[in-house]
Amino acid sequence: MNTLRALIDTGVPLVAVSFDDRGGERAAEEARAARVDVAEIRVDRFGDTGADHVLRQVAAFRGLPALATIRSRAEGGFWQGSEQERLDLFRALTPHVDAVDVELSSRAVLAEVLATAREHDVLSVVSFHDFDRTPPLDDLRATVRDAREAGADLVKISTMARSRDDLKRLATVLLEGDDLIVIGMGEVGTASRIFFPALGSKITYTFLGAAPTSGQLDFEETVRLMRRFHPDFGRREG
Repeated sequence: MNTLRALIDTGVPLVAVSFDDRGGERAAEEARAARVDVAEIRVDRFGDTGADHVLRQVAAFRGLPALATIRSRAEGGFWQGSEQERLDLFRALTPHVDAVDVELSSRAVLAEVLATAREHDVLSVVSFHDFDRTPPLDDLRATVRDAREAGADLVKISTMARSRDDLKRLATVLLEGDDLIVIGMGEVGTASRIFFPALGSKITYTFLGAAPTSGQLDFEETVRLMRRFHPDFGRREG
């Protein structure tokens, strides 16, 4: 049974924390102690991306729902290998995690990553990132449509929010669809990380003992606010 799929199906928003390979077993123990909902394994940030090393790191998080991400440099990641090497690593990882995240723009590997996910009953997150702006509403809608047509289980939209209008566009897309993760980056977008889950965004992202990405709140603050504003989250977590 896919643990993450079961959690998503409850309709209660989840809190994900990203991890690289610097913490190992210690980081995994901290994640379990903190009761992290989802461990995002950011393989593109690993110092060693050999399959054996990566699988050992994934194994350390056994018992926690795991989302494997090998983010392309084109969308803010740190992957430095070829697309074939990235695809091979996705194939090696997929049977050992609950979900994989691959960018809609990664056309060279997208179909194969999603096919491998389906083969192993693993959730597929098809993602889109824009670190400069929030595109027009019609462009965002087209992105969601394209990701769905590609075969996404969940569509992730993460854009830089510089104004209330940007947040309104993101909220509109979120309200129009299902099975979405929608995030506004930047200072203006911080509110989206707490309040978009109330509109249906499935996962919000935070950090434990690491530098935040744009607009993130730390894990303790995120959980505190989620408990306050999302009673279902508090009841499930409790």
